[in-house]
Amino acid sequence: MSVNWELKNWKNVKIYDLSIPISHLTPPWPTYEPLQIKFFKRLAPNGANGQLLIHSNHVGTHLDGPLHFCTHGKDIASLELKDFLVGPGVVADISDIAEDFGIYTSKDIEERAEVHDGDILIINTGYHRYGWDQPEADEVRYMVMHPGPTKEFAQWCKKRKIKWIGVDCGSADHPMNTKIREWMPHYAKLADEHLKNKYGKGLDDFFPPEDYQLMHVDLFPDDIIHAECVGGDIDLLSGKRATIGCFPWRFEGGESCISRIVAFVEE
Repeated sequence: MSVNWELKNWKNVKIYDLSIPISHLTPPWPTYEPLQIKFFKRLAPNGANGQLLIHSNHVGTHLDGPLHFCTHGKDIASLELKDFLVGPGVVADISDIAEDFGIYTSKDIEERAEVHDGDILIINTGYHRYGWDQPEADEVRYMVMHPGPTKEFAQWCKKRKIKWIGVDCGSADHPMNTKIREWMPHYAKLADEHLKNKYGKGLDDFFPPEDYQLMHVDLFPDDIIHAECVGGDIDLLSGKRATIGCFPWRFEGGESCISRIVAFVEE
């Protein structure tokens, strides 16, 4: 489906919400501050309810900004709405090949979606079904066992000039190419065994030290960033092109931000 991102007839536009619910129950990325909430005033006797929130920028659906991993990177307020945060894109559904600790490639994406240079790319791994609000909720599987890419994929993102990526799991990086590999050695062992059995190569081969957290470290200096913990209506858009928008705060000095992500489809 080809979509002109300058939508012509809003009467025919359907909006799909690609965000997950957020509450004090929403798991943050491991070790990050979860959402804490309390009322500081109530209707009686104040006439209005008021709440205080404490949280990190990495809980629920959120956009990792360039500043998150790059000292000279842009803050969230510096990201342009038109032609960056909002623009043409596609939802690639790779859930048919996704598996615990699996590896996905640019070929897997291009076989399942019509990707254009300069697109916003949303990746449906299928692991949103393990999100905290789902019937199959499994925090460890969602954060620690989801599939991820290698350096090949990061280089492809640069070649195709991808604007930003959205993933329906804990990280755009493979979990075993993050600090989780050190924090949870039992799962690192399971991942290493799985990869060796399937590919004849282990974690050290797929993710050498110089490629550590490459979806962040390699791409953020080029302003190719990503949103994590996408979900919502994602299954309704598998393989479809759409106008996709990410709406964080206009956050000066913000390294990342909780966001609402939506897709606009002229039907």
